[in-house]
Amino acid sequence: MASPVKKSALEYKADSIRRRNRFATVSIIIGLILVCFSYYFFQIFYTTNVDTHDQPAFVLIHRGDDWQKALRAVESVKTSGEKVIIDPLSLHFVGKLMGYNKPGAVKPGRYQLLSGMTNRQVINLLKSGRQSPLMLTFTNVRLRHELASKLSKQIDAQPKQIDSLLSSPSYTKSLGFDTTTVLSMFIPNTYQLYWNTSAPNLMQRMKKEYEKFWTPARDAAREKLGLTRVEVSTLASIVEAEQQQHADERPRIAAVYLNRLKRGMKLQADPTVVYANGDFGIKRVLNVHLQKDSPYNTYRVAGLPPGPINLPSISSIDAVLHPEENNYLYFCAKEDFSGYHAFATNKEDHLLNARRYQAALTRNGIQ
Repeated sequence: MASPVKKSALEYKADSIRRRNRFATVSIIIGLILVCFSYYFFQIFYTTNVDTHDQPAFVLIHRGDDWQKALRAVESVKTSGEKVIIDPLSLHFVGKLMGYNKPGAVKPGRYQLLSGMTNRQVINLLKSGRQSPLMLTFTNVRLRHELASKLSKQIDAQPKQIDSLLSSPSYTKSLGFDTTTVLSMFIPNTYQLYWNTSAPNLMQRMKKEYEKFWTPARDAAREKLGLTRVEVSTLASIVEAEQQQHADERPRIAAVYLNRLKRGMKLQADPTVVYANGDFGIKRVLNVHLQKDSPYNTYRVAGLPPGPINLPSISSIDAVLHPEENNYLYFCAKEDFSGYHAFATNKEDHLLNARRYQAALTRNGIQ
């Protein structure tokens, strides 16, 4: 058997150099890969991925959304017609790396995206639940379903969820109202709350705001008039419907109705007839409308209707609480269509004012 050939010193040295070169090459390659990955990770975590184009940008995360649906909502946000997320893929990648896919990480709410935010900052914001509050408003409402619709467009609650509460005798009773009077609990104003406020929590918030609105001074004023809170709101809703343009005239109109109530006269308020007929397009109340059998038809029924015919403004409520001192019993719109009214203390003068207005309607082709 032949003995193995021994390598010379030079050959051993050459092998050693080759091994070192291979190691160095591999080390350089690995180093370059690590640098590239490090740079990539730095880029996706710490460089800007939000551009709101100098416009406010908000994302809505709904109850029950999973992490992927939530991030799709983020990447779909647009301002000025442009998406605010620069690189959606990196956002999803960082979201998963930061555990946004874990149970309980997705928190519903309304979040504001700011220009210059990184993926890391976006995910941290969503995971934190630090929402941006919104300003809830509601005006020009006549019916429960209208209110439910307006509220649902501003918070994360379905119209039917809100309407079911407003239509529930037991629930409205727990708030101190019934299904006819519960709308008086909603004082038109601007309220700061969170988008993910539930329908029951919204009701409780409105009840709290209602109690806050009725200060001792307002309660004292209504007691002086001999009216309940709901009655004040009901009368204020009529005043609101009669005078939507000029708030300065509302205390005078309120006084007319209060004077009629004191004398036991029917209110004969046209807006209640419109409400009773359920046709809010009526521009001219005719005899056929006056025949409507309804507790809201104040031409047929004495006293106040069962509840408000709209959500009266604070101005109209305060007009009822602080009416002008006068002896007027009648009023009708002025024939100049200025939005103001002509007032009278007796029926004869009122009929003259009414004829002038009716003639103006006819001249202008208003039926």
